[in-house]
Amino acid sequence: MATKVVRRHTTRPERSVYARPAGGPSKAVCAFWAAGRCTREFCRFLHADAPPSSMNPQISKKSSLIWTKDGTATGKGNACNATQKSNAPQKSNAPQKINAPQKSNAPQKSNAALKSNPTQKNVCKFWVDGNCVKGDRCLYLHNWFRGEGFSMLAKLQGHTKAITGIVLPERTNKLYSTSKDGTARVWDCHTGECGSVIDLGGEAGSLISEGPWVFAGVPNLVKVWNTETNSEFNLDGPVGQVHAMVVGNAMLFAGTQNGDICVWRGSTETNPPFQPAAILKGHTGAVVCLTVGRNRLYSGSVDHTIKVWDLYTLQEVLTLNGHSGVVMSLLCWDQFLFSCSLDDTIKVWAATEGGSLEVTYTHNEEHGVLDLAGMTDPESKPILLSSCNDNSVRIYELPSFAERGRLFAKQEVRTVEVGPGGLFISGDATGLLSVWKWMDPPAAVKVESS
Repeated sequence: MATKVVRRHTTRPERSVYARPAGGPSKAVCAFWAAGRCTREFCRFLHADAPPSSMNPQISKKSSLIWTKDGTATGKGNACNATQKSNAPQKSNAPQKINAPQKSNAPQKSNAALKSNPTQKNVCKFWVDGNCVKGDRCLYLHNWFRGEGFSMLAKLQGHTKAITGIVLPERTNKLYSTSKDGTARVWDCHTGECGSVIDLGGEAGSLISEGPWVFAGVPNLVKVWNTETNSEFNLDGPVGQVHAMVVGNAMLFAGTQNGDICVWRGSTETNPPFQPAAILKGHTGAVVCLTVGRNRLYSGSVDHTIKVWDLYTLQEVLTLNGHSGVVMSLLCWDQFLFSCSLDDTIKVWAATEGGSLEVTYTHNEEHGVLDLAGMTDPESKPILLSSCNDNSVRIYELPSFAERGRLFAKQEVRTVEVGPGGLFISGDATGLLSVWKWMDPPAAVKVESS
C-alpha cells in the first residue's frame, strides 16, 4: 500500500526521518524500516535506531528528567517541580485496585509474535467488528494493546458519548467520570459497578478533584461536590463551555470557551467556600488545558499559544509560541513543562537563565496529540502516556521517548488519568473507560550452589 505524504505549510520541507547526508554511505535511518515495511535485503539506509543527537535527553542518578544540548547532565532548572496532570492533580490516597483482572475473549498473540511482525502496530478493524477471517495470519493486532509490563484490568461501560474527565478523589473508593452525554458517573473501585449517575444539565467539558472536592465544568458554570459532607453547589461566572480546570495556591482556575480563565479563591469562612477572585484575560481563543508548577499557572489555547501566569499576582508573565496548532494538554514534570498539540508534536520546555522558557526537545508524532499524563513504572522509570487522534495511546519511557507499548480504542482517547499503585485509566469517544495497571517485575530467583 502506498504511503500518502501530507505536506504542511512551513518555512522548510518536513522530513519523515533523519536527514539524508550528502554523498558517501548513508547514516540516515530507513523510513520504510521504521514503519516496518522495508523489503530490501541490502538497504543503503540504517536498520537501527538513530544515532545519538546532541539534543537527546539524559537522565540523572536521581531519575530526574534532564535534557541537555551537549549530552551531559546539568543542574535543575526552574520551570516546574512536580508531576501534575494538566487537568487533575495526582492522588496518593485513592484505592489501590479496580475489579479483578479480566481476560479478553479474543486469542492473545504472544510477545514473541508481536516482536517478529513489526507491521502489527495497529488493531485490526475487522477484528474489532468481530468478523476478521484471517486469524493468526492477520497482519494487524487482535488485541487492545501492544507491549509488555502492563495489562488491562477492566472495562467500564455506561456513558454513551465521549469521556471528558476521570478522577479518583482522595480518601474514597470511588472513581468519578464525566462525559459529553451530560452525566457524571460514580464507580465502585472494587467491584467496577456504577453506583450512581448524576445529571449535569449540560455537556461536561472537564473534571478534576482536590482533597474531598470534585469539580465538573459544564456550559456557563462549575458544579462542585464535597465527597465527605455530600454537599453540592454551583459556581457561576464562566462564559461558554469550561474546557479545563486546575487547583493551585488555594485557588480554582477554569479555562473557558471565550478565552477567559475564571478564578475562585477557597475559604473556610464563607458559604459557599469558593469566592470569585479574578478573571484572567489574554488568550484570543478557547482555553483548553491548564496546569500549575513552581508558582506558575500555565494555560494552553485554541489560539496556538501557551501563557504563563504568576500564581500570586495573577499577572501574565510569558507567552510561548512554539506550536502551530491547538495546544491540547500541558504537564509539569520535574523542572520541565511538557506540551502537546494538534500540530503532531510534543514539546519539552525548560527555563533559561534569563527567566524565559525555551523548547529543549521536540518529539514528532504521526498524528495530533490530545492528552498527556505522567507516571513511573514498577522500576521507577518515568513513563509518559500520549493520546493521539488515531485511536491510540503511546506509552513512552523518558527521557529517550523509547516506545514501550500502545493502547488501542474504537475511537480516539480524549483523556488519560493516572491513579495510585501503577493504575492508569483511559476514556475514549465511545464513552468506554478502560482500566490498566503496570505489573510488578518478576522476583529474582536466588540460585544456591551445592
